[in-house]
Amino acid sequence: MDISIIFKLAAIGIIITIVCQILKKSDRDDIATVVTIVGLVIALTVAVTMIGDLFSTIREIFGVY
Repeated sequence: MDISIIFKLAAIGIIITIVCQILKKSDRDDIATVVTIVGLVIALTVAVTMIGDLFSTIREIFGVY
């Protein structure tokens, strides 16, 4: 596990927040909602991948297949 993953998740959050604020200011609330959902899906995908890697490592350590 690397600290860069935390920075990637933070960058995704910051970018999504900025885009949503710009869209809301331009009266595009529906698109802002879609962007928020897409950002959440991307962040969850990264997190699930990390959890999968963690379980694989634990399986290798204890020799459970």
